[in-house]
Amino acid sequence: MIGVVLLNMGGPDSLSAVRPFLHNLFSDREIIRLGPAFLQPVIAWIISSRRAPKSRAAYEKIGGKSPLADITAAQAQALEKALFQSLGEKTCRCLSGMRYWRPRTPDALAELSRLGVRRVIALSLYPHYSRATNGSSIDDFVRAARAMGMEYRLIDSYPDDPLYVDALAETVSEGLTRLLGCPWDEHGGLPEDAVLVYSAHSLPKRMVDEGDPYVQHLERTIAALEARIEVHGVLSFQSRSGPVKWLEPATDRLLHDLLASGKRKFLVLPVSFVSDHIETLYEIDMLFGDMVRAKGGTLVRAPALNTRPRFIEALARLVHKELTEAEWLE
Repeated sequence: MIGVVLLNMGGPDSLSAVRPFLHNLFSDREIIRLGPAFLQPVIAWIISSRRAPKSRAAYEKIGGKSPLADITAAQAQALEKALFQSLGEKTCRCLSGMRYWRPRTPDALAELSRLGVRRVIALSLYPHYSRATNGSSIDDFVRAARAMGMEYRLIDSYPDDPLYVDALAETVSEGLTRLLGCPWDEHGGLPEDAVLVYSAHSLPKRMVDEGDPYVQHLERTIAALEARIEVHGVLSFQSRSGPVKWLEPATDRLLHDLLASGKRKFLVLPVSFVSDHIETLYEIDMLFGDMVRAKGGTLVRAPALNTRPRFIEALARLVHKELTEAEWLE
């Protein structure tokens, strides 16, 4: 049997877990460097303590916890079923592994080891590579896999994988149909007052200046997507945190400026997120949505990929390709 671990950030599974989750997040120097390394855990404790009340209030509005662990577990289950169907036998055991909260990646690998698995694939659920997300999660995976003596392979990004882009195109079509009240392609494009806005998780600008390929990967996804849907959009960034310069434009500022220019209808595609979580359910749906509505506009968010069949098919094909290249199916 071969193991597959779906890597993601994770999120608090209760309101009491918000502060320790934030502490784990801000302690990771791959995401943000806070002072000298030996002081970062202390600074992270201070920041997480200050931010926790506001974050808890946000999580309370979406059900009292992050849905990310449940969704990732469902994605793993759907992927395992898809691989069983394509390979004709129960070749793969798929589990989820989170970077900053339960279930942690080392625990997932320990469970696979207990089952006798010696070969494992890390499958990043960040389609666009950044050392702050993919890099940190993969490093965590590699450390644990090596410590357990496992042979491993990595799928660290897939920004223009055709099936992944097809899945995004489906969500855009559904979102635009909701926004416009009829099949969007009947318009022959977008109305003059409508805009497609891509919203990606932000990143400290310093990382991109130092060569991080994150923005290039986003641009590859957008180029491949727009070749299919024949609609052009504008890229923006959300979820900034910490006292550093972040990528721009910020999604909320872009929406404000577009409203000021006369635009009134917005489809927001959370292009760097494959699952619903605080950024989609609270930031986009509530904060950005309420702001747009207060100014007389309409905001619709394209559905998250979650366990959408085309997305699971994309993941299954990526794993199958990796298995073939590794010659693990022989």
